[in-house]
Amino acid sequence: MEEAHRELLQRNRLRLVRELQVEPLWELILARELFTRDMIEDIQRAGTRRDQARQLVTDLQTRGRRALPIFISCLEDTGQQALATLLRESNSTQQLDPIDIKPIEIVRSGEPSSTYVKLPMKPLVPVSQTSKKEDPGASCLGVAQGAVAPTQTRYGRNPGMVGQVYALNSDPCGYCLIINNVDFHASSGLSVRAGSNIDCEKMQKRFQALHFAVEVEWNLSAKAMGAALQQLAERDHSALDCCVVVILSHGCQASHIQFPGAIYGTDGASISVERIVNIFSGSQCPTLGGKPKLFFIQACGGDQRDHGFQVSSAPEDKSPSSDPETDATPFQNNFDQTDAVASLPTPSDILVSYSTFPGFVSWRDTKSGSWYIETLDRVLEEWAANEDLLSILLMVSNAVSAKGTYKQIPGCFNFLRKRFFFKTK
Repeated sequence: MEEAHRELLQRNRLRLVRELQVEPLWELILARELFTRDMIEDIQRAGTRRDQARQLVTDLQTRGRRALPIFISCLEDTGQQALATLLRESNSTQQLDPIDIKPIEIVRSGEPSSTYVKLPMKPLVPVSQTSKKEDPGASCLGVAQGAVAPTQTRYGRNPGMVGQVYALNSDPCGYCLIINNVDFHASSGLSVRAGSNIDCEKMQKRFQALHFAVEVEWNLSAKAMGAALQQLAERDHSALDCCVVVILSHGCQASHIQFPGAIYGTDGASISVERIVNIFSGSQCPTLGGKPKLFFIQACGGDQRDHGFQVSSAPEDKSPSSDPETDATPFQNNFDQTDAVASLPTPSDILVSYSTFPGFVSWRDTKSGSWYIETLDRVLEEWAANEDLLSILLMVSNAVSAKGTYKQIPGCFNFLRKRFFFKTK
């Protein structure tokens, strides 16, 4: 498909996913050789109508240069005139090539129209009757500089995964605690985290928009951080469906069993990520049992600086006004040993998203905030209504990896059992 046609589909992706009726399209797109039978059955395994529409739009971008006009003709012939008109009128910079579509007979409950020429066509097999096929996993489309592209969401293609989505029925969905450490004691040797207040404000507004009850704690010592997290875990979450913790602070590399890294309090003492997560484990916080617990951590994982490696078309942000700082200090090995040996009794329904790879620094702009939080906020704004959390985090990783002279790539430790979609309405 031509790049202009791909961009057109991306611009109209949200409406297509929301309104596209996929069921009437299968016979037409097979007869007009837009997709093969196996490809159609693969798309049908995506799950709900919305999931199938999302996957159809994604896979359509991999087809030939005539894919878009053929797709528009299929929309017109199935009565989806509004979407067909939207795609035609949106394509103002390039005229769609005319196509010669041979009419086909679509046999439905009534008599077929005599104006159609009948094409032999093997009936499509319902999803429930298809054999299970292995899926290679999820992949991500390339991201141009400063841009955020959707992922090829493939988590729902396995028929056994259909319907396995965390339910967010309560309003608010749950508590969101943000810990924002900006000013550190002089004795700690840690610098002021200029720009962190921008991150904090973005996260506060974003999670409020996603139907969370947001609370912010400022400039906490390591002990106070542990106490605030413990108080949150001890609350009654029975009527809620989720819990989110966002931590903005300096960090360091630390010995670990499950989750790497440690977070500094304003006093220069640290609390390990492992200990933080354990506070919300099934045995410690039973009212969150079986419910997703999400942790977003903007802090360094060490003091290594990644210069990256050259590729032929790597985008690079060389803004002369950018003067980023790190949230790093050297490796520490003198923390409380209970942090190092803490275990996770039931490591399920947990996701920890790190701003950077373990052992490496995490960059923060003093004027616009950290690369990770800025990108996370932007991607959530654009895609939270349509993409699951893992797909969103892939977009964040891809976009952040394209920034700066020094390099940074976020990642996550995922122990969720189901797909997670934020509540946006």
